[in-house]
Amino acid sequence: MSEIVFLVEDAAEGGLIARALGHSIFTEADSYDELREHVRDAVQCHFDEDDRPSIIRLHYVKDEVLAA
Repeated sequence: MSEIVFLVEDAAEGGLIARALGHSIFTEADSYDELREHVRDAVQCHFDEDDRPSIIRLHYVKDEVLAA
């Protein structure tokens, strides 16, 4: 596997959450920089060194509602 994708969203209680697509990896943090560190750590813990993806993609989804 060369790439893993995480869906990043704002957490309801503040901060950010990240979920890997197709894998059981979930992490959260108070800031985007902290989340990036947590995602890297989670990927290292989840995969053996030989199976670890070389690219980690963060897909940040922000849902906004605008009143007309």
